[in-house]
Amino acid sequence: MAGEPLRAELPSIRRATLDDLDGIMSLETSTFASDAWSRGTMRAELTSPHGYYLIADGPATGTIAGYAGLLAPVDSGQADIQTIAVAPTARRHGLGRALMVALLDEARRRQTADVFLEVRADNPNAQALYASLGFEQIAVRPRYYQPDGVDALIMRLEIRS
Repeated sequence: MAGEPLRAELPSIRRATLDDLDGIMSLETSTFASDAWSRGTMRAELTSPHGYYLIADGPATGTIAGYAGLLAPVDSGQADIQTIAVAPTARRHGLGRALMVALLDEARRRQTADVFLEVRADNPNAQALYASLGFEQIAVRPRYYQPDGVDALIMRLEIRS
């Protein structure tokens, strides 16, 4: 319709594999410059039987527009959003929300009652996204993000069956 803003089409989201590790690490180190995970940590996350990682392919072959990960051990009743990152060129189009919704759907499939996450206190955009999905702040971890010394806000979402 005339006058309506054009909405960019979201990249397809799929389960991440070890073949995606290079692309994930490229986005990880550019997004989280001071506190990026190591390659070994990310490899362990991708291969964990309790993990569920997703990626959104970027426009160029081998690039990643975004990724997100969930830790949800079977029968634990709880899950943690481990990480989420969206490339700067893919932000503000709903990709972060789409990744989060897909992780929450998996948490429901794994029959979790609560999903937790930590978010930097200096990241209001991420906080707003999580709040819009129903997460509530329940605690603060002072100086959690190092070396920056930034507090982490702990948020929880109660999953309704």
